[in-house]
Amino acid sequence: MEEKNLQTLKQKGLKKLVPTSFPRIAVGAGTCGVGNDADNLYVEFEKELKKQKVKAYLTKTGCFGFCAQEPLVNIYLPGNPLVILHKVEAKDAEQIVKDLSKGVVPVKKALCKIEEWDHLTSESKVSYGKGLPKIPAWNEIPFFKSQLKLVLRDCGLINPEDIEEYLAVGGYSALQKALSKMSQDEVIAEVKKAKLKGRGGAGFPTAIKWQIMKNAKGDQKYIICNADEGDPGAYMNRNEIESDPHMILEGMIIGAYATGVSEAIVYVRAEYPLAVERLKKALKDAEKLGLVGKNILNSSFSLNVTVVEGAGAFVCGEETSLIASIEGKAGRPRPRPPFPGEKGLWGKPTNINNVETWANIPLIIARGGDFFAKTGTAESPGTKVFSLVGKIKNTGLVELPLGTSLETIVYEIGEGTGTKRKIKAVQTGGPSGGCIPASLFKTPVDYASLTALGTIMGSGGMVVMDEDNCMVDVARYFVEFTTSESCGKCVPCRLGLYQAGKIITGITSGIGTENDLGLLLELGRTIKQSAFCGLGQTGPNPFLTTMKYFKDEYEDHIKEKRCKSGICKDLFLSPCENSCPLHINIPGFIQLLKEGKLEDAFESVLRDNPLPATTGRICLYHCKTRCRRNDIDGPVAQGEIHRYIADAMSKTKKDKIVIDKLIKEKLPKTGKKIAIVGAGPAGLTAAFYLVRLGHDVTIFDDRAKAGGFVRYAIPKYRLPEDVLDREIGYIKNLGVKFALKKKIGENLSLKDLEKSYDSIFLAIGAQN
Repeated sequence: MEEKNLQTLKQKGLKKLVPTSFPRIAVGAGTCGVGNDADNLYVEFEKELKKQKVKAYLTKTGCFGFCAQEPLVNIYLPGNPLVILHKVEAKDAEQIVKDLSKGVVPVKKALCKIEEWDHLTSESKVSYGKGLPKIPAWNEIPFFKSQLKLVLRDCGLINPEDIEEYLAVGGYSALQKALSKMSQDEVIAEVKKAKLKGRGGAGFPTAIKWQIMKNAKGDQKYIICNADEGDPGAYMNRNEIESDPHMILEGMIIGAYATGVSEAIVYVRAEYPLAVERLKKALKDAEKLGLVGKNILNSSFSLNVTVVEGAGAFVCGEETSLIASIEGKAGRPRPRPPFPGEKGLWGKPTNINNVETWANIPLIIARGGDFFAKTGTAESPGTKVFSLVGKIKNTGLVELPLGTSLETIVYEIGEGTGTKRKIKAVQTGGPSGGCIPASLFKTPVDYASLTALGTIMGSGGMVVMDEDNCMVDVARYFVEFTTSESCGKCVPCRLGLYQAGKIITGITSGIGTENDLGLLLELGRTIKQSAFCGLGQTGPNPFLTTMKYFKDEYEDHIKEKRCKSGICKDLFLSPCENSCPLHINIPGFIQLLKEGKLEDAFESVLRDNPLPATTGRICLYHCKTRCRRNDIDGPVAQGEIHRYIADAMSKTKKDKIVIDKLIKEKLPKTGKKIAIVGAGPAGLTAAFYLVRLGHDVTIFDDRAKAGGFVRYAIPKYRLPEDVLDREIGYIKNLGVKFALKKKIGENLSLKDLEKSYDSIFLAIGAQN
């Protein structure tokens, strides 16, 4: 097609994007929008426009990234900023159309506005209009504030099924520049200047791969777009194809020209039906305009592009497995060398890059490698698109300069969990990645930093986990996933991951032993060193990183037979009981109180906690953060309840009945004497249980009164002394003796205690 004809189509597209005499309504129709009823919303807009006889351009766009706020609707009224409405329902269509008919911008569900947008590959910015000061600009709201949209430059703003709109924002201008003004070597040099690394996980320099491909000899060469995105929770590539398919095609055409290739293949999983549909339409439209096929843009360069749908096997994300799948074989990796650049598809030289890598190419050619390289870090230039999912308030697609910290992503963009629960970790890199604890969230997100932590960038999946996630169970899930997706070709992956999964499942079931931890560590290292392909080599990452950063959870499962998160069904009674450091049977005493059995409820609490009224006033209430009622309205006030039970029993003097019962239950005297050093909560609790076992117990403390930290550090208005004294009295009544004003090293020595006592328990606290 002649350049002047493309210019005509470009102007037509611009009139659709920014109409001058009537409004534009664009419904976000990516998979996330469709999943939130965007299709019905579109139909409702059609009905209302017809019913109210309002002239407007109604269309669809892809996803703008803020998936948690879908359906998003872009409203443009000439002379005003583009306004993005969020969580729009079908019932809202009537009022929106009514407002537009009156020449009023609907602002009821306004999320943000855009006054001007730089699509980056276009010669000029798209100007919408100024005004509406009460609506924040798009980059002023937390989710977008730190983002930089390079790859997602068009997503959510243009109709992905309209090539005219893509042309209007600079689409295929980079291709025109490459074919008319640049040699193959100049294109590769620009990519090299940009320092673009492959965005599929390995981070290999793209320019080096292209140069190898260009230099490869052969009568036929291939380039492939790897759109087989298989990580659970990752959907960057799906969204990029659904929202801007021409961007990927343009990048591939430029890459094919630079490497001397005449055949290109997009390998996309069939599980992405909308992406496949839009990609095929984009290819068909590009062929009609002579942008794909013979003598592209009247040049001597020709390229045929084919779409191949994969069955969704995770292992086919590995490039040699992907090649085998295209050839009609089972998706199994093969040894390298020879590398695909030497011997790939059908034995011919083949270059494979993923969707996001290709998406960066038009930008680099249009704006230059230096423009791209100034973003990100020196070693990892550019941006990376992540899918932010899991226990996070703001889910969606996030594009950030490489080097941005996890802290920024999780707490500023994601705004935390949105609940009272604390974030525990972030899992990056999918099943082949690892889990990073919250204590390391200042880590910059780039290839080297993530590798140093034992995880990988992967394709960009980022799963946030909170206190409800058991890290041992997380490791079990991902190991089971990689085991089931293993091609089975090599023993380390086929049997090694299976055995690792078996050991971890044993730990989550309560039958794990301490030897299992050493065995898992050795097994993981062996698999990493000897597995055949990247899937097997990175398969141990989930359990190696969780063992490194969350070893205490493994030890709790093994030694205490306890899952604090309440996920492992064999190791918990209830989430609140599991989160309680004292393991109080919270559902038990609440049910007894509910039945009016106050005395039984007090006994239930006291058997687990000898200081119920005290802890009821000062506890941090871990149980509240885990209470399932929190998901509905608010948590049950477990701490206040057992405080009430203890206070009520004291007022009615019925607490003595329960204490007398415990005294009668004491085991016969053993003749063993135990010295406890420290009369704080730990010492008092130890004494409470030891004396009931029949031992002769004496507590030593350097203070004049027992209670330790809770007596001397907590204000009396929060913990009245009479409450603490009453509960220390329970312990005295059981037969515990107190030796106060006795300080080790002054008027008492450990040697003296060793001579006089059979055992010594040090409960000296950490306050000093």
